[in-house]
Amino acid sequence: MNEVRSRFEELLFSSLENVLVESVETTEMIVRVEALSTARHATCPGCGCLSGRVHGSYLRFPHDLPTAGKPVVVALRVRRFVCAEDPCSRKTFAEQGPGLTRRFGRRTERLRSTLISVGLALAGRAGARMTDIFGAPVSRNTLLRLIASLPDPPAATPRVVGVDEYAQRKGRIYGTVLVDVETRRPIDLLPDREADTLAAWLAERPGIEIVCRDRAPFFADGATRGAPQALQVADRWHLWHNLGEAAEKCVHRHRGCLRPAPPKPPESFQEEPESAASSPWPTGHRFAERTRAKHATIHALLAAGHSKRSVARQLDMTLNTILRFSRAATPEEMFTGQWQSRATKLDAYKPYLDQRWQEGCTNAWRLWEEIKEQGYPRGYAGVRAYVSRNLRGKPQPVGPPTVSPRGHALAPHPPRGPARKRQTPAQGRPGRLPRTDGSLGARAFLRPHGRSSAR
Repeated sequence: MNEVRSRFEELLFSSLENVLVESVETTEMIVRVEALSTARHATCPGCGCLSGRVHGSYLRFPHDLPTAGKPVVVALRVRRFVCAEDPCSRKTFAEQGPGLTRRFGRRTERLRSTLISVGLALAGRAGARMTDIFGAPVSRNTLLRLIASLPDPPAATPRVVGVDEYAQRKGRIYGTVLVDVETRRPIDLLPDREADTLAAWLAERPGIEIVCRDRAPFFADGATRGAPQALQVADRWHLWHNLGEAAEKCVHRHRGCLRPAPPKPPESFQEEPESAASSPWPTGHRFAERTRAKHATIHALLAAGHSKRSVARQLDMTLNTILRFSRAATPEEMFTGQWQSRATKLDAYKPYLDQRWQEGCTNAWRLWEEIKEQGYPRGYAGVRAYVSRNLRGKPQPVGPPTVSPRGHALAPHPPRGPARKRQTPAQGRPGRLPRTDGSLGARAFLRPHGRSSAR
């Protein structure tokens, strides 16, 4: 028995010092190893001083790697030592086996490192299924916690860094994301988008050569103060976006120079009961296409000689639905319901909304506030839906952009249209602070709700 114990000790604990195996018990379900620590001294985790005064002992039961398909449990007797240093806040502390246990650990270091390797290779669910196979079952959350406890790998200072904002809560809380442009991997997240925060982060990394950013003034100020040696460039997406805006405005401004299309030759008139274009739902509407398909299928089955009850069973519809479709000569007769053009409270204000849209006001929130002052009794959702469905398809008007919480420092403001009275920032959407520099931003007119769009 002593020979078996010595071999087991050499097999499992050969790389560990000051661990003595007392006995090994094998059952049908588990392998139990009784061991104890033989170290004479232990280091206090509070002050770092050695102590050899034993206060007491207790048993720990960390799980180890399975052997022959059976889980292994180590009944390890550890001691508590007394810290004799007066300045130390700890009076007693438990010893830890180097390479075997850690504080509050329920697994040996070997099992823990194996589970971490499985988690890194297979992640949560697949890794949990793999641990069941080799006899150390854990949950997917345990694997994810073990991965999250790993220290962050050391990150080299990037040469080209990209700076942009991200929304923690859209329209209210924004932060700054920094990306290594060469590897296309995120580096860090800053809690806000202030110039001081970005400047402090860049100052800690003097090896940055190029800063790729948009034209936000706080990013320009932070990059200038934090990395004066770096070259600041605009990223490709914003360059194309701004070029598209300028081209669209130029074409809209000179739309009168376009030649009118030649008149089409008169076509022979064919009398139809009702065209799809004149129906409440034009071609392409999902409700209209679904209704036309059902109407055609039902009438085809009825024309083939099937009864109405047979058609209802085949199409999994109620008999009343089949009767309504069979009585309708055309699909347009079925276009009834809540989606038709019914009178709403907004109808009286639609001419005013169309006029303000052509004047250059494309902010749905501002339009709602204006008609609310005129007596509109409903909320903002109706105005937003009307602007999105009816006005967004029209050409963008040429006029001054709406107020935006962001500005641009690298390009002048676009030319303004006819003079009109602008609301001050305090009269705009509640909860927005006025800009201190008085600028509006070149892309603000594309944000209809006064919110910064994610880039």
